[in-house]
Amino acid sequence: MISENLSYSIDGETFVGRLFRPQADGARPCVLVCHEGSGPGEHSWTRARRLADLGYLAFAPDFLGGPFPDRETHVNTIRSLVGHPSRLRRRAAAAFETLRQLPEADGSRTAAIGFCFGGTVALELARSGTDVAAVVSFHGGLGSPAPAGPGSIRAAVLVCTGAADPFIGIDERKIFEEEMTRAGADWQMIVYSGALHGFTNPNIDPDVHRGSAYDARADRRSWSAMRQFLGEAIGNG
Repeated sequence: MISENLSYSIDGETFVGRLFRPQADGARPCVLVCHEGSGPGEHSWTRARRLADLGYLAFAPDFLGGPFPDRETHVNTIRSLVGHPSRLRRRAAAAFETLRQLPEADGSRTAAIGFCFGGTVALELARSGTDVAAVVSFHGGLGSPAPAGPGSIRAAVLVCTGAADPFIGIDERKIFEEEMTRAGADWQMIVYSGALHGFTNPNIDPDVHRGSAYDARADRRSWSAMRQFLGEAIGNG
């Protein structure tokens, strides 16, 4: 596995992500790995590295353009993107196209996964009608100010969420299910008993991030579900 920085442009602004190349010949199925609200870092890089070890070409972009001078600016940037899906979708599409157009990428076998904020990014990419085969959201927000219309989603959708997540309750899950059904999407949702927000991140501090905690069982099961889901949609790396 080889990693390197990869720059790309979003609305005239340059962003830098990290590309993870598998030790394999020929065009590879590719996966966009969308980071948490804290920004690109070890969690998303580790997941991209694991995907590369499985044979996927994995790209972990930066959607925020940090670092930021203070937490308030950071939080406001996230809120602005989530509150204006067209901006978030443009950023996701730019990173996705950067990955798909790489010489070693098999542009016909593409997927996007994301964690927390990144889970929302992956779902918005699907809502935009982008020609991506599969998207997976891990403990991501499920709502959108611009829900999908009938026939607008091309991707198969997998949501992995925690039953005890205080930020994504039963009502939000129900609204999402209804949205996906109206859109005619191929969707599924797995709800993990006892799992809080951020359950895939072993370094999350529940004292700092209230309502969040690592859950090894939910992490293991959701990753296994993702592997099966991607294998069906784009092949096993």
